[in-house]
Amino acid sequence: MDFPLVIRHRLKELGTEQRDLAAAAQVTESYISQLLTGKKAPPAPERTDIYNKMETFLRLPAGKLAALADLQRTDALKRKLADPPTPLFKEVRELILRKCESGKASPVRAMFEKEPYGALERLVTQKLLDVVKRVMKEELDDENWLRLVARLTDRSYEQVRVSVLEFLETDIFNVSVDNCVTFLDPLIESWDIDLEIFAMEIVFSRRLVPGRPKRLEFVERNPPQRSSNSRGSKLFSRIPPSGVMRVRKRSSFSGS
Repeated sequence: MDFPLVIRHRLKELGTEQRDLAAAAQVTESYISQLLTGKKAPPAPERTDIYNKMETFLRLPAGKLAALADLQRTDALKRKLADPPTPLFKEVRELILRKCESGKASPVRAMFEKEPYGALERLVTQKLLDVVKRVMKEELDDENWLRLVARLTDRSYEQVRVSVLEFLETDIFNVSVDNCVTFLDPLIESWDIDLEIFAMEIVFSRRLVPGRPKRLEFVERNPPQRSSNSRGSKLFSRIPPSGVMRVRKRSSFSGS
């Protein structure tokens, strides 16, 4: 039996409704409906507490739903890898550019627009997603923090919980406008990049993420023999299609 079928079967056996399951899992009824119709993929078990809550409500053995969700996610990943990637939504690109430090916005925009979804745009998007996901993982169980985000984005607590689960599942090829409006926009104050060495400084909103800015520096391992090209150009040319490179974190920057 698959993940949605088991849940629907137990709801019928218990004579209860999707809205009751949603309330028990502290998510929206719409989210449960989309899980059961296959419109939403089940979240990774290690990133959420909803499976424990759902299993308790449905009186299922511990770990049963998580195991079925893992199987469904594996099948979905195989299908996804067979599909070609698509560029970001225009609104997502514009939000990311709007957060860029004003002095770098014009050259960065020119580089973004040079190709539909080029290496620099993938790199910047990946790093912004990475740092915000770390915050999400740390705050997922903090009800007060989630309620603060809900107030700032004019959403319910349950809607924000659903958005966190969906955000943790997204990647640079599937980030949505909703992801940006709910998290990237309110959490990130600004970002800057050194186009010579591709080091990034990301400044969080003090209200939601107190502390110092994060600095990510891309380090070239076993560099090739020097040529007339700049160091930044060589690093940029070595960025893989996924936009991911090794990073060295520093916290030597004070907040402003």
